[in-house]
Amino acid sequence: MSKAMKIAIVDDERDMRQSISQWLALSGFDTETFASAEDALKGLSADYPGIVVSDIKMPGMDGMQLLRKLRSVDSTLPVIMITGHGDVPMAVEAMRIGAFDFLEKPFNPDRMTELAKKATQARRLTLDNRALRRELSDGSALMSKLIGSSPAMERLREDILDLGQADGHVLIEGETGTGKTLVAHALHAVCARASRKFVLLSCSAFDEDTLARRIFGPVQDDEPMPALEDARGGTLVLEDVEALSGVMQSRLLTAINEQGSPAETRIVAISNLQELDKTAESVLRPDLFYRLAALRITVPPLRQRGEDILTLFTRLSDQFADEYGCEAPVVSAQEAAQLLQAPWPGNVRQLINVAERAVLQNRRGTGSIASLLMADSDDSRPAMTTEGKPLKEFVEAFERMLIDNTMRRHKGSITAVMDELCLPRRTLNEKMAKYNLSRSDYL
Repeated sequence: MSKAMKIAIVDDERDMRQSISQWLALSGFDTETFASAEDALKGLSADYPGIVVSDIKMPGMDGMQLLRKLRSVDSTLPVIMITGHGDVPMAVEAMRIGAFDFLEKPFNPDRMTELAKKATQARRLTLDNRALRRELSDGSALMSKLIGSSPAMERLREDILDLGQADGHVLIEGETGTGKTLVAHALHAVCARASRKFVLLSCSAFDEDTLARRIFGPVQDDEPMPALEDARGGTLVLEDVEALSGVMQSRLLTAINEQGSPAETRIVAISNLQELDKTAESVLRPDLFYRLAALRITVPPLRQRGEDILTLFTRLSDQFADEYGCEAPVVSAQEAAQLLQAPWPGNVRQLINVAERAVLQNRRGTGSIASLLMADSDDSRPAMTTEGKPLKEFVEAFERMLIDNTMRRHKGSITAVMDELCLPRRTLNEKMAKYNLSRSDYL
């Protein structure tokens, strides 16, 4: 479960501060209050994990001055302004400066909650993109977000870096649950548009009329800005692009052609076709397909990622064990082989579910990983892939997982790992080098 976003409430009237704070806290937000704009500025940084709700008229520094200051600290920080009767022109000016929205007193508390939800959603996306860009800038995000050392994942990371530097539209293909949306985020984070907006829209989530408004406009009351306008200068990601009707495909093609070259807005299309006899090329009209598929990325299915399966399972089970306050399950050699051989039709999403259930089972002291794999299979036996793997691959994958688990459990203590695994230092060093494991990663 994601952590509640914070809301900073700035108002010189104590009763108003407490009233707003109590209402938003009941709506699930983590609130904090400030009696003046000066106090608020001391507690609000560029990476503040939430939004600001501020009155406009306050003694000393007023809300308009606070807004300008906050814009200089972090231009993406959403600020909702509260105005008294007759101050609407001032609120409109605040919107021009960059306020997220404004409420006129006396306001409907439900409207406050609705605005807070929209603003915090926008803030969460901004912070997620910012964190990913920072990690990518020092080379760590591709390891932490796109885990794996298999050839398939090495190629995927190279493709992201290469296509991120290009500026054409991109088609991302792959089976369900492989992480295509994460790849789209990574593409945006490494491209020249990284400081601009990233807008995500599912083409299968709306009826055709609503989808047309959400992409092209004009929008109705309470609907967000049209995606093409909202993402101008940045990246627009269209999930399930194959769900677009013929009419919608034609409108999208026209919009792309009108942008010219280079494109004002980069389109990243995600195709999620599950039928084996269908592809994006067979479903989309040819002229649209070739515009969107100027650059292409195929995200590998989990079953093709070899020992990455064990690495991912270990990381995920450790995370869930921390969340549930219990021990992660110890994977036996037989269970490691079963994890490696499972077909994983749900890919990483399915592995996440299996890892969480394995931790919960381990907390109760019942069940096994094999039983979880059987539960996900239509057969009475643990499902296995039809492609056989050599014994050497199983042995090496299990050996790597065992050393990785032991190193993390002992926080990089070489002596403790040598004692537990009964290995001389030279052998342990050789195996860590072989499996690309570094002691510094565990300290």
